[in-house]
Amino acid sequence: MLRFVALGDSYTIGTSVAADERWPDQLAARLGAAPPAGGTLQLVANHAVNGYTAGSVVRRQLPRLDDDAPIDFATLLVGVNDVVQGVPEAAYRADVDTILAALLERLPADRILCVETPDYTVTPQGAAFGDPATQRAGIVRVNAILRERCEAAHIRFVDGIFSISGEAATDRTLVASDGLHPSGAQYRRWVTERIEPVVRELLAAP
Repeated sequence: MLRFVALGDSYTIGTSVAADERWPDQLAARLGAAPPAGGTLQLVANHAVNGYTAGSVVRRQLPRLDDDAPIDFATLLVGVNDVVQGVPEAAYRADVDTILAALLERLPADRILCVETPDYTVTPQGAAFGDPATQRAGIVRVNAILRERCEAAHIRFVDGIFSISGEAATDRTLVASDGLHPSGAQYRRWVTERIEPVVRELLAAP
């Protein structure tokens, strides 16, 4: 059993869905039902908080990692609140580098996974958080930064999440009851289509 810690924002804590519908919980459950060769994941901590930026992760989530030790696997999904709150992209990049460095002090690169931020602007409440076209472009940019920093650190980056979330424009079953966040059904697609295959590949590696 590998001790798994999740870091990030509302998309990882699963705002407006039940705990078992959050994607980290769904991931751990699916791996438990069909264990990969490298072992299953035990979600020992989900430190994600609604509204957190990458800077918030640095200040408030990284200090909690020592209490979680030992850690065998970690995930990071963060960026949407940097866009919504107007955090400069240079600051986001620096905060991501700090987070990845802290994780690499505790784990090998192939036991860390970063996940793309979805597109909230297509949801019924999306326009309440800024001009959709402007905010969508901002999400694309932070995703590109996170991918770039992961590649530099040899950490896997899961894409395709933005694309799946875009389907919520016409399929409201992919939206949670708050009209803004992903539903459990959307998180299930994140896991089955994009995240789980990569995690299985990482855990199968020697």
